Amino acid sequence: MRKKQGMSNMLPKSDERPNVLEHVSENVRRLRRAAGLSQEALATAAGVSRRMLVGIEGGDVNVSLATLDRIAAALGVLFPDLVQQPDRPDRSRINAVAWVGTRPGSRATLLASAAARHEVELWSWSLEAGERYTAEPDAEGWREMVYVIEGSLSLFRGEQRQQVEAGDFLVFASDKPYTFANEGDATLRFVRNVLT
Repeated sequence: MRKKQGMSNMLPKSDERPNVLEHVSENVRRLRRAAGLSQEALATAAGVSRRMLVGIEGGDVNVSLATLDRIAAALGVLFPDLVQQPDRPDRSRINAVAWVGTRPGSRATLLASAAARHEVELWSWSLEAGERYTAEPDAEGWREMVYVIEGSLSLFRGEQRQQVEAGDFLVFASDKPYTFANEGDATLRFVRNVLT
């Protein structure tokens, strides 16, 4: 559950990005109906007013992240289930702006989500030009999430090569050998999460 923060509002409707409020609206309505709950029953279970829930399902209100957490818990789902595009159930690429601040450029974007059984490790990596790191396979079910801050990451898994540019990310199963490589001329910096 996310800690409650001031000004924790969803991104208002905008033509610049996918309409997150619309995603929330459709997902909450669909999941509520699938659970066989009335708006009143879900509102009570989530500790929100029925009026707030009607507004959320109508896409007419901004809503705090804490409120979405409570609604997700009441529906028995996870936060990403509420904000991801309804027609894209794969959580490995959500890329949804979930919060905007009062100043331009202040935002939180949920990039991806992956189930973890025990522990999550957060790593900061840098590879100079020409550097490579080859990893042994992890246990079955382990996953990695990488976000490139600067440069370009080449990820090799068997014969497969994937390129991840600055500002982009990738989620992958790490149960086979893989290699991180900097094939560029500048320093590569990325954040790596290991989910066990």
